[in-house]
Amino acid sequence: MPTLAINKKAKFDYVILEKFEAGLVLSGQEVKAIKSGQVSLRGSYIIPKTNNGKTELFLIGCQVPSYKPAGPLPDYNPLRERKLLLKKEELAKLIGKKQEPGLTLVPLKIYTNHSFLKLEFAIGKGKKKYDKREAIKKRDIDKRLRSLTKRK
Repeated sequence: MPTLAINKKAKFDYVILEKFEAGLVLSGQEVKAIKSGQVSLRGSYIIPKTNNGKTELFLIGCQVPSYKPAGPLPDYNPLRERKLLLKKEELAKLIGKKQEPGLTLVPLKIYTNHSFLKLEFAIGKGKKKYDKREAIKKRDIDKRLRSLTKRK
């Protein structure tokens, strides 16, 4: 399961409550671009949209630049919305959780599972500023302890 993209800020900005896995609807050249490592999850998020009475989840803000060997593509949008593929039960559960105040759907990473590209995302609750400060303080203390133990 090689990881192709990680959203490093997600665990810093959100408390991760529950993780999920979904497939992505992509074009062929997008798959090649992602597998070559040209993808960024920074600033991306997941929202539900209703179309003809059917609610679906979409990944917004994920940047996939065009695949260079494919040549220039005139109508390609690197920030287009990408549909997530989920089972009906998971979809209903996620939409119910999304309605609760303070909860959001956060993409964590894109990876390959055999020949398929998968998105790991989570239900997250935003951290307060003081929680973030505590995380930074804890990380600094751990770093100092590791450096002290290496010297001995």
